Amino acid sequence: MSTGIKPGMSLAQLQAVARLFGVLSEPSRLMLLQALHDRPLTVSELVEACEMKQANVSKHLAVLHDHHLVKRRREGTSVHYQIADPMIFSLCNLVCGKMKRDTQCAAALFHPEI
Repeated sequence: MSTGIKPGMSLAQLQAVARLFGVLSEPSRLMLLQALHDRPLTVSELVEACEMKQANVSKHLAVLHDHHLVKRRREGTSVHYQIADPMIFSLCNLVCGKMKRDTQCAAALFHPEI
């Protein structure tokens, strides 16, 4: 199984990977991505769904857009955001799977009957 990090990646490539993980390290951005999982939403809909202030939603959407994780489409006065590449959910599933396995291993140490 490939680890995804290729031997011989340049420093610039490694820095780009680190920047992407940095973007994904903010819980508010993950919440926005999760809200956009099933369908495009406007900023107003995202404010309501994520219970965040409009300024924060806009700021985080700009970061996600700059890193090509979401795309936007204007309709009149509304801007609709959607996931640019659904692959992002595969990455999230991998991370969540690792966290679940780690939790199960830790629980098994203290509760071998599990």
